[in-house]
Amino acid sequence: MAKILLLDDELTMVQMVSEFLRADGHEVMPFTSFNPAMEALESAAPDLVITDLYLDKTRAHGLEVLQKARAQNPPPTVIVITAFGSIDTAVEAMKSGAYDYLEKPLKLDGLKFCVQRALSYNDAVSENIYLRKQLKKKYQFNQIIGTSSKMQEVFKMIERVADSDSTILVLGESGTGKELVAKALHYNSRRQFAPFVPINCSALPENLLESELFGHRKGAFTGAITDKKGLFQEADGGTIFLDEIGTMPPVLQSRLLRVLQEREVRRVGDNTAVSVNVRVVAATNESLEKRIKEGTFREDLFYRLNVIPITLPPLRERVDDIPLLVSHFMRDKINPRTGSRYQITRQAMELLSAHYWPGNVRELENAIERAVTLCEESTLHVSDLPPVLQNLAATASSDTVIETREGTPPQSMMVLSDSLYPLRFTEIQQESPETKPAQGEKPVAALKDFLRLQEQGYLNRALAQTGGDKDKAAEVLGISLATLYRKLSEVEET
Repeated sequence: MAKILLLDDELTMVQMVSEFLRADGHEVMPFTSFNPAMEALESAAPDLVITDLYLDKTRAHGLEVLQKARAQNPPPTVIVITAFGSIDTAVEAMKSGAYDYLEKPLKLDGLKFCVQRALSYNDAVSENIYLRKQLKKKYQFNQIIGTSSKMQEVFKMIERVADSDSTILVLGESGTGKELVAKALHYNSRRQFAPFVPINCSALPENLLESELFGHRKGAFTGAITDKKGLFQEADGGTIFLDEIGTMPPVLQSRLLRVLQEREVRRVGDNTAVSVNVRVVAATNESLEKRIKEGTFREDLFYRLNVIPITLPPLRERVDDIPLLVSHFMRDKINPRTGSRYQITRQAMELLSAHYWPGNVRELENAIERAVTLCEESTLHVSDLPPVLQNLAATASSDTVIETREGTPPQSMMVLSDSLYPLRFTEIQQESPETKPAQGEKPVAALKDFLRLQEQGYLNRALAQTGGDKDKAAEVLGISLATLYRKLSEVEET
């Protein structure tokens, strides 16, 4: 049961209440003096404090007890006892943080019921604090996997702006973890105890999206049978995450611009605006500047959203993080057939590191999920990986010639190694002897050379597909034109 501190200057009452509470199984610490009670409050950490509001003999006030209790970590729940006719003082105590009050003379049934409710409330608060801590832990910066320099830059930016109220625009390809960054921003800010409300702007048609974002009044349109609060109102005090903001219809863009400017929303069919205190985090996987040129996105809205941009690098630009991500995705998975943790071979890992990953981290996670589901043993082999990776393995082992730009001698893609790969979290095993390269095959090339050849071939295929149009090739590849020119210049230097 609970540990209860009881303070009243009437000895008879303290004895009676103590016996009553102990009969219910509680541990009671009874006091008739202020100072010893305050010492016990600090040292014994009670779950509940029951105190008289006015202690005549010690000239101390119960509000001092309440204030002291509220300063503890965690603070105990407080019930105050007041004499008949002192309701105003009891109300003052409630405003100061007391859970409830009881009038003298005490009725034991009422006391029992009040204690039960106070302890239930205490349990609910403790559970809520625990869950909040777990949620915050889940979205700590170190829960976003990555040790590459580009990811470290992202972490530094998140840490710097998490507790600000500035609007954030998260940029990155599909599957790079934009919502995870938005949650990290929210749960590491002072808004963490308020709602985090995500919405995908591309998932709803225009008429429904307007109602979802801003709400509507009853009768505003067919089917509006009741008043509805919008997501901006639901997120009041917290964060709203607008994913795929580039797909928002132009009409709604103007309404969103007003919300960002005036910090107020107006429901569909309503003439009255409602103030909201919401931090906006938006995300997009496409170029908003391009949409501005096309006339499908408002330039003034872009500047309102782009206060602090955070750009997430694609997985192919942080290959060093792939082993860490694979270990993370495999860490808690157990083979139901063998009861042991999964492992992965060096060859499988090298293939994962060599893939282009157009779907980024999400695609990698799905690949690992597929592999552990289909794997008959506790070791993931190349044959357990998705077909696109198995085809890459076949290409590598057949020593396929990769075509490069015109005028450059063709180079070969070498066989991947099957030696041990030093993962940080997961033990790696070798492939079975049957998969080792036979004698006489060419020596293994460095992984960076293999990846460079892969990238060269991919760039050339994109240029061939677009007839040499670099603008279109950059669009197909999902990179900026400047990045394409930089990569092409790197090819020329090799």
